[in-house]
Amino acid sequence: MASHRRAVPPFVHLAAHPLRWRLLTELSGGDYRVRELVTRVNEPQNLVSYHLRLLRDGGLVTTSRSSHDRRDSYYHLDLARSAEMIAGAGTTLHPALGLELAPRGFDLPSAPAVLFVCTGNSARSVIAESLLRRRTGGRVEVFSAGTHPMPQTHADTVRVLRDEYDIDIADRIPRPLDLLAGHRFDIVITLCDKAREVCPDFGDGPRQVHWSIPDPAAPNTPGADAYPAFQATAAEIDTRIRYLLPTLTTLETACPAG
Repeated sequence: MASHRRAVPPFVHLAAHPLRWRLLTELSGGDYRVRELVTRVNEPQNLVSYHLRLLRDGGLVTTSRSSHDRRDSYYHLDLARSAEMIAGAGTTLHPALGLELAPRGFDLPSAPAVLFVCTGNSARSVIAESLLRRRTGGRVEVFSAGTHPMPQTHADTVRVLRDEYDIDIADRIPRPLDLLAGHRFDIVITLCDKAREVCPDFGDGPRQVHWSIPDPAAPNTPGADAYPAFQATAAEIDTRIRYLLPTLTTLETACPAG
């Protein structure tokens, strides 16, 4: 008896093309602009843009307008959506393969050093630092700093970490990036498009990663409640951190600063 014909699962259809797979691979390491992806895959911009549009239409890739240059956009691989689509592809092949995919646990032989950077160190980078420290139980040496730190941590940052994640940072003061100039890091993650452009070189070794995340403290409609933006930002950062954890095992940890 002939087998029932099944449509090719969306993930297989999208990822099977060699260039699209290369773009997905590049975006798995961080967010990039089109011209950066053109350089990384060494293909014409019109071809790269075409395949990025297909990945975006398919739900694997999202875009956000750059806060540094509003004419530019950053592309981001939606890892949670990718995991969902991969699981769906497995189910199409055989029901037993439809397992729920999630970031696996990790075992660190030594404590890597991670730095999160944004402009004011009052929202995004503080949230990332706090959530990574919580999720790793202190097994990661984690810092955050700002290129132009604000006088104090944003009240909604304190609120969202306290109310949604039971983390108390009420006494935390934003840290200037200059204070960490002599420290060695294994990975430096910028969460702000502006900070990415001015983040200093930390020397040989650190893996440079960019997460293009809008500032939840950006000016809102007068009288509007900004807290939902902080909730959405914290949720996005938490998702990214969960998928960051397994990659920390691949880092060659730096020697302590002398």
